[in-house]
Amino acid sequence: MTSIYPDEVRNLQLGDPEYGPEIEEACDAIHTATKGFGTDEQSIINTLGSFTPSQRFILSQRYKEKFGKDLYNLVDSETSFNFGTLAKLLSLPIPEAEAKIIRMATKGIGTNEKLLWPVICGRTNVEMNLLKKAYFKRYNEDLAILLSSELSGDLKKLALACVQGLEEEFDPSYHTESRAAEDAKLFYKAGQGRWGTDEETIFGIICKSPPKYLKMVDSAYVEKNNVNLERALEKELSGKAKKAAIYELGMKLSPYETVAELIKQTCAGMGTDELGLSCAILRYQTILPHVMIEHTNMYSKTIQDRVQEETSGYYKDLLLEMIHVVWPSP
Repeated sequence: MTSIYPDEVRNLQLGDPEYGPEIEEACDAIHTATKGFGTDEQSIINTLGSFTPSQRFILSQRYKEKFGKDLYNLVDSETSFNFGTLAKLLSLPIPEAEAKIIRMATKGIGTNEKLLWPVICGRTNVEMNLLKKAYFKRYNEDLAILLSSELSGDLKKLALACVQGLEEEFDPSYHTESRAAEDAKLFYKAGQGRWGTDEETIFGIICKSPPKYLKMVDSAYVEKNNVNLERALEKELSGKAKKAAIYELGMKLSPYETVAELIKQTCAGMGTDELGLSCAILRYQTILPHVMIEHTNMYSKTIQDRVQEETSGYYKDLLLEMIHVVWPSP
């Protein structure tokens, strides 16, 4: 599975870092931008927007040390609308930002499942464990219990399979061609080969299989049934569960194309899903250069082009600055 967290987050080796001058200057710039009446949004863009995920991870810690105020709470009090939502997420370390996204998707009446499942699905075991810890630390609630209460049906089954973090490490002596053929047969028997669908078996194969092995299972399935696993999921599932399962599969078989499609979908139809777009750019910023290439190949336009067309104002400027950090335009 493709990692989306910076090394500093995955390794938990931040310790007591030496803050470089760029961190100190950014803290001072944010402090100045939010003093007195009104807020200097351009300074927020120039600091939070222009930092890499690794730098923001350090910045969030240093600001509180230096000024005695939580950076998220400060940004929350000084910004609003789509710009404010994205700026607040940028003020948090990525695991905490994702915990906040989950909270946003589940608070109030109803659940924003479209916002929730991209965060839960398609994660490495390490990053799932970091997310669960961040959610519990911030909200004092177990993530699996939350998902059990907020979801139902096949989507609930998939989410609970994902949250367990059961992906196996690839072992060539265990993950063999013959085993892949057996799992392809199990996948068929659980879906197309029976009356009704055994979703738990299907989800178990997808979630436990390491990417290299799942590609072997996919090839074995195609050889035997003349359709791939994605097409099989399309036939056997429906609604958001189908989309989420295909997303989980895609993040293992073709992660950059999968994220490119997710970004495109936030801009499809009538109106733009600004929250979904913000979360996608934020969460996948680390791998965005790869996603950019696939997005351009798939849709004949860059992600910058899409942001220019679909957004406006300071919000647009902040998104473009985040993209520029990892994909500098000429």
